[in-house]
Amino acid sequence: MSQELQRIFMGEQDPLFLAEILFRTCIIYFYTLALMRWIGGRSIAQLSIVEFLLVIAIGSAVGDSLFYPDVPLIPAMLAILLVVLANKLVDLAIMQSSRLTRFFEGSPQVVVIEGRVDRHKIRSRGIGEHELYMKLRDKGVDDLSQVLLAVLETNGTVSVLVRSRSEVPATGLYQPPALPEAELAGAAGITGSASR
Repeated sequence: MSQELQRIFMGEQDPLFLAEILFRTCIIYFYTLALMRWIGGRSIAQLSIVEFLLVIAIGSAVGDSLFYPDVPLIPAMLAILLVVLANKLVDLAIMQSSRLTRFFEGSPQVVVIEGRVDRHKIRSRGIGEHELYMKLRDKGVDDLSQVLLAVLETNGTVSVLVRSRSEVPATGLYQPPALPEAELAGAAGITGSASR
């Protein structure tokens, strides 16, 4: 039984391999951290496609080198360095050419103009109306008539230019990026009872 537990938890490795994993992790962690600081970083929500690919590639190279004894550190560190250098080259190319920027990162799309959703554009970017409404709600929009312009950015976020409440047309375009009908009715009941 104890041999079976050892196999489950340690595999075929010698217990001293735990010290090697600790050593490998420290080296790779600080090496990768230094490279990531060098290239600069943004939060995951703001990652472009190129940066997201960078994270995946580095994660793969880092992961293998941490706990596979047959993966030496120097080749893994070289792979990480090459991925980072390739990313730097792509960044330089993007800064030099708007055509390459569109190729690597895409281009922003105007998805709402004057309260009207461009359904073709949101479908072409692979999001549905409900997801767009969720993103608008996240920006504090509760009525499409408030929206002068909404832009779906290349990183998936939505930038919104809204009218002030006094500028919202009286005719209204009310197609709420709000809750579904059942939840909306429930919310109205809650606010009605709270106002009494």
